[in-house]
Amino acid sequence: MTAVRVLFLTHSYPRFPGDPAGSFLHRLAVALRASGSDVHVLAPAGEGLAGEEAIDGVPVRRFRYAPRRMESLAYTGTMAEQVLKSVRGKAALAGFLAAGGFAVNRAVSRLAPDVVHAHWWFPGGLLALSGEDVPLVTTLHGSDVRLARRVSWVHPLFRKVMSRSDAVTSVSSWLAGEARAMAPEATIAVAPMPAQVSLFRDVDVPRTPGRFLFVGRLNAQKGLADLIDALAWTPPDVALDVVGEGEDRAALQARAEAAGVARRVHWRGQLDRASIADAYHRAQAVVVPSREEGLGLVAVEAQLCRTPVIAYRSGGLTDVVSPEWGGTLVPAGDIRALADAIRHRHAAPDDTTSLGSAARAHMLDRFSPGTVAATYLEIYRSAIRRG
Repeated sequence: MTAVRVLFLTHSYPRFPGDPAGSFLHRLAVALRASGSDVHVLAPAGEGLAGEEAIDGVPVRRFRYAPRRMESLAYTGTMAEQVLKSVRGKAALAGFLAAGGFAVNRAVSRLAPDVVHAHWWFPGGLLALSGEDVPLVTTLHGSDVRLARRVSWVHPLFRKVMSRSDAVTSVSSWLAGEARAMAPEATIAVAPMPAQVSLFRDVDVPRTPGRFLFVGRLNAQKGLADLIDALAWTPPDVALDVVGEGEDRAALQARAEAAGVARRVHWRGQLDRASIADAYHRAQAVVVPSREEGLGLVAVEAQLCRTPVIAYRSGGLTDVVSPEWGGTLVPAGDIRALADAIRHRHAAPDDTTSLGSAARAHMLDRFSPGTVAATYLEIYRSAIRRG
């Protein structure tokens, strides 16, 4: 068997070509289709989204689960918070699971897939439990495992999805370990999602001395507050570009003022992917002070651009950042160590030619869409044999 018919179950998928939401899933779907496999996507509805369409040739069908004004669980990055903190979120989740389970059964009957690939055990894996007895692959991405660890009453549901799955993958070895701590019987393979290697290219662009870069959501988990504090311990000609938006922006701007570094922090908002690639190329280094990152796609993208990465020794970042190819890992939460790493990189000669090339080669070897698609085809075939 060479080609496989796959049904993706996900709560996050691009709403249009180039949309960053769930873009790594779309890259995998496109790469699988290029290999001859037939991939279909089932996702929830959202404001302004068509019920059925094709994106870059990938068929996408979206199911309704609540009145339009309540269909806010998906595409916002706040599903877990809504479900845990609001009655309205819990009501929307009940509708989501009921309507989603029905939609899964309809899709399986209509498409007759060889395998169902659920992305995120919550909610994708839960929806798959409602489906017919089709081989199931479940991929853990990070936020879903953090949710399970925070909320003990979902552990039985997590273990049920793990036991129902014919194959389980995670995007990093750290994440696999976290999942095994809650489901010791689970066999979990490490298989990351693909990066956008066609955009993050090897381009000879002059770097701006003293210019460091943060890319990510402005919330506590991404660690920008620590980076702002560390900036106060660095030379005055060190500046920081912040790319991204989030609920903590106002508090972080106030923190920069209080730390005396407000003039050195440049808030660039949400940029398109091409502008982010340009920012990677021009930065002296990218700083990723995230805690418990599922993988750390920003670190992958930066190194595809031959840009050094400074990161916390936390979560999946330890899989993708290494001194062997110019990366720097410091203890999570150690502000002085983070500042020291920035100072060292600022003072170091530009060594991105050799070490940066090694980093790029390593990222290409692991995160090219074709390579990742080939890995998942083998996982699908194994799950089909097992199922």
